[in-house]
Parts: sequence; C-alpha cells; structure tokens
Amino acid sequence: MSQGTLYVGESSRGLLLKGLIKHYKLDINVTDRDATYQKLFPLGKVPAFVGPKGYKLTEVIAIVLYVISLGDEKSPLLGKNNREYAQIIRWLSLANSEWLPAIGSAFGPLIGRVPYNKKQVTDSSAAADKVASVFEARLAEFTYLVGERITLADLFAASLATRGFNYLWGKEWRAKYPNVVRWFTTVTAHPILADQYKNFEFRDAPVEFTPPKKEKKEQAPKAAAPKAAPKPAAEAPAEPAPKPKHPLELLGKSTNFNLDEWKRFYSNEETRETALPWFWEHYDPSEWSLWRVDYKYNDELTLTFMSNNLLGGFFNRLSASTKYLFGSGVVYGENNNNGIVGVFLVRGQEHEPAFNVAPDWESYSFAKLDPSKPEDKTFVDDVFAWDKPLTINGETREVADGKVFK
Repeated sequence: MSQGTLYVGESSRGLLLKGLIKHYKLDINVTDRDATYQKLFPLGKVPAFVGPKGYKLTEVIAIVLYVISLGDEKSPLLGKNNREYAQIIRWLSLANSEWLPAIGSAFGPLIGRVPYNKKQVTDSSAAADKVASVFEARLAEFTYLVGERITLADLFAASLATRGFNYLWGKEWRAKYPNVVRWFTTVTAHPILADQYKNFEFRDAPVEFTPPKKEKKEQAPKAAAPKAAPKPAAEAPAEPAPKPKHPLELLGKSTNFNLDEWKRFYSNEETRETALPWFWEHYDPSEWSLWRVDYKYNDELTLTFMSNNLLGGFFNRLSASTKYLFGSGVVYGENNNNGIVGVFLVRGQEHEPAFNVAPDWESYSFAKLDPSKPEDKTFVDDVFAWDKPLTINGETREVADGKVFK
C-alpha cells in the first residue's frame, strides 16, 4: 500500500524530501500540484503531504520529520538526545523562517519571478547575509550545526541555502563566508543529497537584473526618391499629436460622487465613525463600481513587510489612473503565511481600463462586489478600515499591514 503522495513542485524545500524518500526507499509518490491538490490544500502551499485514510500534513518541517519517521523512527539524523533534538529544531526554524524567505525575496526580482524592486533586493540580500553570519560563526568552530556528525539540521539548512548559491553568492560572497561554503559542500555530498547536487556549480558573480527589452517597431522600407519636382509652398509646421486620453475620460465627470472629496474624508476623518457613513451615503453604483483584488501568487510571499512593498509597487504603477480610482490593500497573515487582498472603487463598470496601466496588473484577480449584499458591504468596510480580522477562504486572518491608493 502506498505511503502517500508528496506535492513539492520545484522549490528548494523539495530537494531534501526527494532525497529522504529515495534514501529510505519509501513508497511515496512525488508530484506537482494538480486538481486533487487544489481540493485538499486550499491555501496553495508546498510542500504538502497526504497519506492513507486522508492523513494530511502541511509545513515543511512537520513533513520532513514525518518522512524520516517512516524510514527510521530512531534516525541518528535527529540527534543523540533531547538537547541535540532541540538544537536541530532551532536550526530548522531559523533556516525556514529567516534565511529562505530573505534569499527568495532577493533573487525573485532578479530573475523576473516578481516585479523588480531595487530596495527589496538590497534589503533582502542584507537580511540573508545577517543569517549567514550566524551560520558562519557556528561553523568556524564546529564541522556541523549540531553535535559532531551530520544531522537533519545540516541537510535541511543546506538545501534551503541552495538558491542563494544558485543566484546570489558569487566568489566575493564565498570568500567572506568560507566556513558556510565548506559546510555546504560537505553536506550536499552526503548520500541523501548527493543525487540532487551531482551537477551543482557555484557561480562567479551574482545574477544581474536585466530590464525587459522594448520591442522595436518595424519601419516600412523607404520609397525610392522621386525625381526632382517644383518645390511646394512652405507648409505650416504640423501640430504635435494630441496626448492620448485615458479611456475612462470618455465617461465624463461623476455627477453624484466626488472622488476627491471622498479621498479627503478618508484621510482626515475617523474611518468607521465618519468616513464610511459618508461613503455609503454618496456612493452611486450607476457611475462607480467596487472590486475585490486578490494577488494570485500568495504561496510565493514570504515576509509581511516584503509583501507590503510588493503591494506598494503595484499601487505606484497605477498612478496614471489616479483620477478614476481609490483603493485600500492589506497584507493579512504572518511571515511565510500571508496574502494580499484589496478593495477598489472604480469609475465605470469595468475594471480593466483602470488597471491595465500597471504592467503587473495581471498578477491580480478581480471580482466585482455587490454592496447590496451584506457580506460584500462588510468586506468593503473591513478592508477600508483595517481594524478587524478578515475572513479569507473561510479562515479568519489578522491584518498585518497595508497601503492606500488615493
């Protein structure tokens, strides 16, 4: 009987799990996300595990420990005693909650996984190096992270550090952290990881961000020069072409709802007590519409402040639609388990003309809200106010941070 199915994708969190399954000869099917996965794990996080009789696990540390228990309940990878085991959990947590998110947020913009933000790359690289310094200090005096032999702490942390060596850490970085490099080379040569790293190569320099090239318009071939002809009378210089108008300008000014007045109310008055009553009193659904906006790739988000930076970048790129939009966006949840959602007031009944000014607008999904429904009206109030937890996919999530577009 199969011991279960593991959903891992291509994340570095899956490297160790694949090695453990092969090492212990476990009957676990390793696959990518499919329709069954979507039904069983609505949060969309990987890795995820489902075993016999519907036994489910999420969170990589829990899954790694369970997989080891299937192979060897008394595995030496878990230390010689409870004190070593506690130290192993300590390093697992540090690598998973601090090192990997910083590494991911540093290289993601460089390779085009998320929109490029120089400050995010700089800050995240510094955060990753700060954690690397903790590892370097330990490994300057000891061969391994816990005890005198390889443990799960080494295998796990080395696999999570992989993307740093893939994309960020060139010769200069490796010269600064020689003990981390020595440790990484030693640990990835262990039989559990060796197959995953047999063709691994260090890079000379960090990957550099390359802005996407603008497509050049093909020019029509020049016609042959005509024969000399009498010169026409001098023509008046052509007037410059008029600046393209925003498509929503065709709707004209709103007659019943003053957007600028609403923005002043929202900025200067108490949200629940004053601003929201004013909003609902003046809101005109014949001229305006309300839209829920969800980020599509919440499973790739890491630290909440980085998610908030991502949201802020999206808002900045909407500036061409300032006269036709008001929005509030929030980051809900906590580090390594958060998401982005917002509510926008949009001139007209369609969202696309307002949002397609931002090159990353297709990274978000849009759903029209109906404030005549109590649940939609409450959702608008809560996202505008930020003072209550939100209900997301049936789960209560605390608001961690947010941005306002006005």
